[in-house]
Amino acid sequence: MNLYPLKFHPILKERLWGGTKLKEVLGKPIESDITGESWELSAVSGDVSIVANGDLTGTSLQELIDQDAEKLLGKSVVQRFGTDFPILIKFIDAKQDLSIQLHPNDELAKARHNSFGKTEMWYIMDADKDASLIVGFNKDVTKEAYTQSLENDTLLDLLNYEKVEEGDTFFINTGKIHAIGAGVLLAEIQQTSDITYRVFDFNRRDKEGNLRELHTEQALDAIDYEKKDDFKVSYTGQQDTVNSMVECPYFTTNYLNLTDDLKQDVTDRDTFTIYMCVGGSATIENEYGSVHIQKGETALLAADSRTIHLQTSGAKLLEVTI
Repeated sequence: MNLYPLKFHPILKERLWGGTKLKEVLGKPIESDITGESWELSAVSGDVSIVANGDLTGTSLQELIDQDAEKLLGKSVVQRFGTDFPILIKFIDAKQDLSIQLHPNDELAKARHNSFGKTEMWYIMDADKDASLIVGFNKDVTKEAYTQSLENDTLLDLLNYEKVEEGDTFFINTGKIHAIGAGVLLAEIQQTSDITYRVFDFNRRDKEGNLRELHTEQALDAIDYEKKDDFKVSYTGQQDTVNSMVECPYFTTNYLNLTDDLKQDVTDRDTFTIYMCVGGSATIENEYGSVHIQKGETALLAADSRTIHLQTSGAKLLEVTI
């Protein structure tokens, strides 16, 4: 099996809070006015990505893993995760505020849902003027004070708001209360998990007129109630080199601001590599072939790639490994 650089069909998700930027800014093939998410690379059951280029067109990501997991994922990745693809890659468009939510850690998620937890990071691709995120509390909060704020409908008074612009990057560890604000288009890198505890939804109703489910009790033991300033990622945008952004047990992300070609020897990289194009375009080549990606597209390169050649006259890429 020759694992050339792979592109996948986007898995598009309508959301109550979604909009049209995935089509207007990223060129996704959508008709709906409320498309909130484009799942670029997924092995979540029921939403497994399908190859969109080359001889493997029509093959699912899980089928590729099952054929030769170590060749695609890397021996060390297989040792940790077996044949479960450990990363979920998305683009998200929030026309309206998302619900206030948080995600459980691995231990809670395993015990309650037989799932991984959900550590994630966000890279802001586009933001309306004065658009913001909610990340954490604005002061230390007790469980009792938090519960009281829900009862009194004053939770928003306890939350920390961060205005954002293109290029801002945030790391959201498990337990941190958060929400993407209206007017934000972002790239999201996360553990493979769809476990979310929604705690407040602005009393909105879905198209059937129903309030969405809240997970008030489940969230109580999952929340980090401390005020922490550990979420804003500081990184350099130096051109034509690899700039470190995030390194955590679940993924490593680098920022590449390329004005010219870049060739990397990845012989010792015992992991797959993902490129999310967040600006411009590039052709990505390994020993087995090449693929062209532009802003809003994603490519997966197998762990057995020895050289990765990025050919471009201008591209901004997020490089993700394990």
